[in-house]
Amino acid sequence: MAEPMDERLRRWRLVLGGGDADGICSGGQSGGQSGGQGGGLQGADADMDRALAAVYDRDGGLGASAPRVARWLGDIRTYFPSTVVQVMQKDAIQRLNLTRLLLEPEMLEAVEPDVHLVGTLLALNRVMPDQARESARAVVRKVVQELERRLAQKTRAAVTGALDRSARTHRPKRVSDIDWDRTIRANLKNYLPEKNTVVPSRLVGYARRQRSVQREVVLAIDQSGSMAASVVYSSVFGAVLASMRSLKTSLVVFDTAVVDLTDQLHDPVELLFGTQLGGGTDINRAIAYSQGLITRPANSIFILISDLYEGGVRQEMLRRVAAMTQAGVQVIVLLALSDEGAPFYDHENAAALAAMGVPAFACTPDAFPDLMAAAIERRDIAQWAERHIGLGSS
Repeated sequence: MAEPMDERLRRWRLVLGGGDADGICSGGQSGGQSGGQGGGLQGADADMDRALAAVYDRDGGLGASAPRVARWLGDIRTYFPSTVVQVMQKDAIQRLNLTRLLLEPEMLEAVEPDVHLVGTLLALNRVMPDQARESARAVVRKVVQELERRLAQKTRAAVTGALDRSARTHRPKRVSDIDWDRTIRANLKNYLPEKNTVVPSRLVGYARRQRSVQREVVLAIDQSGSMAASVVYSSVFGAVLASMRSLKTSLVVFDTAVVDLTDQLHDPVELLFGTQLGGGTDINRAIAYSQGLITRPANSIFILISDLYEGGVRQEMLRRVAAMTQAGVQVIVLLALSDEGAPFYDHENAAALAAMGVPAFACTPDAFPDLMAAAIERRDIAQWAERHIGLGSS
C-alpha cells in the first residue's frame, strides 16, 4: 500500500530541515504551526529535528561543550538505530571538528563504537591523555570483539577448507573427500555407452592436511590516513589467521618506516594501539622487509593493503613485486579492506601491477575469507575479483 501522505510529508520535512521546509507539515504556510525550530513537528519528531539540526544545519548547534555533545549523543541513540547513529557521529566529528572532545573520558563513554570511531581514536593515540586512554581502549575492544564475532568463524572455516582441498590424492580416505568433477574428467575413457555411466578406475580427491604449518601469510598494511578502516579490519583478520596453527602469520604496518607487530597478533587491541595513522608512505621499504619474512615462497601469500601512493622508489617497488611472484609467492594487492569501496589510489601503480599479473582491487571484510581460500588454492585472483567483487581488477 502507498505510504500515507502525512507520513511522507513528515519524512521530507525531517530530511529538508527548517526554514522554508517548515511549511511542509503545516499545509504549505511558511513557518509552520508551532513556529521556531521544528515548525510543524511536535513531540519526538521535534526532538529528532533538533538533533539533526545540530549537525546538518548551516550553523550547527553543538558548539564545543562536552556536556552538550554528550546529551546530543544520548538523544540520537534514543531516536535513531545504531547504524544511523554511527553515520551522524562520524559527520559530527568531521563537520563540527569535535575531535578534541574525544580526548575526554566522559565523551568516549557516550559514543556509539564503530570502525570509523576506532580509526579516529587511533589517529589521536599519540596525543591522548592518560585519563582518556583506558576509555579509548574500551571503545576499541568493543568494536574488535564485535568484528571477531562477525568474521572469525567464517575465516577459519574458509581457510581450513581451502587447506584441506589444496592437496590432491588418488587415494581419498572418505567418500566426502572425492573430487567428483576431476574424477569424472580423469575417467572419461572408461565411459560405458550401454550403461550411460563412467567407471571410475582412478579416484581424484582431497588429502586431509596434518596439523603443521602449511602456508606463510604476510600482511603489510599502509598506515596513511585514508586507510584507517582498512587498518582496523586487517588487524582483526591478522589476529584470526595467527590463531590457526596451519598458518604462519606475520603483520607489519608502515608509513615511511616499517613496524613489525607480529608479536602482538594475540591481542588485536594492543596491535591497533601499536599503529600510527597518518604520515608518508614507503611501500618499497615495506615490501623489502616483508621479503625477509618469507622462507618458503611457493607456499607463501603476501597481501599488501595500500592506496599505492608511493613515497619511496617506485621502480624498485615494482621490481620487488615481480621478484616475489617469480619466486612463487602469491601476491595480492588490496586498495582497501573495508565496506566503503576503493579510496583514491594511484592508478598508474595499480595498472603496472596488473600488467605483471598482480591485480589491485578493494575487498570488503565479508569477502576476505573467500579471498584467502582462493589464494591458498592458488586460484586466479583476477578472475576471483571479477566474480566476487564485481568490479574487476585495476
